[in-house]
Amino acid sequence: MTMRFSVLASGSTGNAFYIETDRQRLLVDAGLSGKQLEELFAEIGRHPKQLDALLVTHEHSDHIKGLGVLARKYRLPVYANEKTWRAMEQTVGDIPPEQKFVFPLGAVRTFGDVDVESFGVSHDAAEPMFYVFHYEGKKLALLTDTGYVSERIKKTIENADVFVFESNHDVGMLRMGRYPWSVKRRILSDVGHISNEEAGLALADVIGDRTKQIYLAHLSQDNNMKELARMTVTQVLEQKGLAVGARFRLYDTDPRRATALAYV
Repeated sequence: MTMRFSVLASGSTGNAFYIETDRQRLLVDAGLSGKQLEELFAEIGRHPKQLDALLVTHEHSDHIKGLGVLARKYRLPVYANEKTWRAMEQTVGDIPPEQKFVFPLGAVRTFGDVDVESFGVSHDAAEPMFYVFHYEGKKLALLTDTGYVSERIKKTIENADVFVFESNHDVGMLRMGRYPWSVKRRILSDVGHISNEEAGLALADVIGDRTKQIYLAHLSQDNNMKELARMTVTQVLEQKGLAVGARFRLYDTDPRRATALAYV
């Protein structure tokens, strides 16, 4: 009995996360075109027609771009909270009523043999939320698109076996970059995204004895680099007495390539 997952795509241009157990196959977000998503599924030997459900975190286009196409083509049940449904209705197009389900913020829903817990984050969307997956004593926490990591969030995600965790930008690169100040201010705000350093500090508070894998996710295309994110997070964790590579390992994610299907 196992739980497996792949970060199909992660970054400022598109996000999709796949998780499966012996009885369920779930997709969180569909922020790329239907064709791109099918190609990413093929990279891990899977196909969207095998999915049991599609879960939504929030209505920003890099998380729902291909949602409507995928849902209609493969007749997938789609789960989102009520405010997110209202916010994305015009964007995703018509989805048959029998495929639309409400997943409230702060709730736990059971999909076959996996329990999925939703929790709120601080982001400039209608009611953004992310998920923790619980299966046979294993725990996987998915968290991106938040301006800060609250104590409530830390309590929810702490001591996960696997973290898929936002490490969006390097503050220096963002400040010196080409974005207008209004965009920079939004990213740096409490409803924006967390930086590499903030990711390291938050992870230091939630890594536990069972933590084995950490995937740095949602890296900005313009204001970050994989090597820089990894180096910064590693430095912060080691300053906190947590040796990367000893109990746990850091992994990259990519906006165009799926991570290998891995066991929790």
